[in-house]
Amino acid sequence: MTAVLPGPRAPLDAAPRPALRRWYEDELGWTVADGPPPCLPTGVRFDALGMPAAAGFAVLGRVRRVGPAALDRRSRTLWFLTATGTAEELPELLRWLEWDGIALDLVALGPGGRIVAPAPVRRPRAGDPPDPREAVWVRPPRPGYELEPTLPVTGLGGGTGTDAPDLVRLVSAAATECHRARLLRAGRSRRGRPTGISRWPSRTPHGSRPGHGPGR
Repeated sequence: MTAVLPGPRAPLDAAPRPALRRWYEDELGWTVADGPPPCLPTGVRFDALGMPAAAGFAVLGRVRRVGPAALDRRSRTLWFLTATGTAEELPELLRWLEWDGIALDLVALGPGGRIVAPAPVRRPRAGDPPDPREAVWVRPPRPGYELEPTLPVTGLGGGTGTDAPDLVRLVSAAATECHRARLLRAGRSRRGRPTGISRWPSRTPHGSRPGHGPGR
């Protein structure tokens, strides 16, 4: 991975910037859009692939190599940063993977989109309270290194002559986990509905079903 120089520092007489903006602009060289809350624009350095948090964490357990990933706690969405162009490619990728026409809680943001800027990464100290901020990094970017080579792109193993993560593998796992999460929610919803079946214990003898007892 190629090391890069940090972005230019602000002039000494400039108005002080919040720590979050300084970290993104000086350490990573990223643009921060004004809030509240401060946001990271998509379609500039990266696109973002979003899904429910439970599905996203399942994807992290299945796909070893991904790019930076962030959790938006307020919306319970896990965002995977991906190569620019992902938002445009996603519908065709889902068709190729035979997921088209199936409802999935999967979204890709490109030009004009934005995600909540996660809190800057720092080493936790003993006794630190839980981080109350809206968004946190689950797989943080590395300050001082180029972002683009770490982002998933289309093709096996990246497919661009680099060691970039594979976008197709990421989208396939994301679609599977999003579908699984929808099925689990639907199952829980059905179990919670009244069915008209008596809530009293069954009198059916153990090991037999109605209409199939002895002598029938």
